[in-house]
Amino acid sequence: MVDLKTTYLGIELKNPLILGASNLVTKIDNLKRAEQAGAAAVVYKSLFEEQIQLESAQFDEELEEYNERNAEMVKLFPSIEHAGPEEHLLNLRKVKESLNIPVIASLNAIYTESWVEYAELLEQTGVDALELNFFYIPMDTKTDGRDVKEQQLEVLKAVKPKVKLPISVKLSPFYANPLNVVAQMEKLGVNGFVLFNRLFQPDIDIEKQAHFSPFSLSSPEDNKLSLRFAGLLYGTISASICSNTGIYSGSDVVKMILAGADCVQVVSTVYKNKVEYIATILKELQTWMENKNYSKLNDFRGKLSNKKINDPFVYKRAQYIDLLLKSDQIFKKHPVV
Repeated sequence: MVDLKTTYLGIELKNPLILGASNLVTKIDNLKRAEQAGAAAVVYKSLFEEQIQLESAQFDEELEEYNERNAEMVKLFPSIEHAGPEEHLLNLRKVKESLNIPVIASLNAIYTESWVEYAELLEQTGVDALELNFFYIPMDTKTDGRDVKEQQLEVLKAVKPKVKLPISVKLSPFYANPLNVVAQMEKLGVNGFVLFNRLFQPDIDIEKQAHFSPFSLSSPEDNKLSLRFAGLLYGTISASICSNTGIYSGSDVVKMILAGADCVQVVSTVYKNKVEYIATILKELQTWMENKNYSKLNDFRGKLSNKKINDPFVYKRAQYIDLLLKSDQIFKKHPVV
């Protein structure tokens, strides 16, 4: 019998499969089904400061909409404050109380003070770890990329001393050198990294000539970037490596562990194949290990990482010239008509 246990952020997990943050996790029934199917941990939907601010503004606007409609009326409703993050925190507590597997809170804030405030509030719910959801959308041509990175480092310097929870950072790939960013964040005490944040992109309806935001699932091809950087990071950092995006099957999990990941997060495959598919993924992983005579994950973790392969350029090549050098193989697979 193979042993699927792994360690993430210093927490022992029964296997490397984590249910990632999404709307799926807001329903306790889904989470219990995921736990029953074998999920080792769950990341609860992110607490977004921007969303709280927007909801608060809308709430105030609706309360004041009918104020001063006649000479004697100043306010129709008494002054009421928006609940802020309380609903999110309450639901997170319920999730933690309902599950026997580790629960990881996720946070995306705007201001350094807010990062600290919300991190402390999330810790009070009893969760097992905290995932800081870092991403930055460029809005102008003036902001220097170094300023963005420094701002995120300042957030870590502020948050890390205030909470006792292990902290992971969910990164976007849009840095000039993600490896250097990871190294700097690890020096500040980050316990793990999630590779990578999948951002929704705007689209345009050409008939209506209007923007819309499509909800599109990832595909298995999307996991190649996570694989590359898991392979490059293995053996260079002590922090945990968690691969994310485009992980659909047991084979995908095997690939990530071979590259050097400690664990993976899955979302799209659960949307597409239902929560119970988690059991299928784990069975595929177990069967592969049995066929290869591996008794535990560490027997093959990082076996095909940059540190352990003979070809030092496997993870470093990125240009089409490499494909041209192997054009005969390409044409055999995709013959030209």
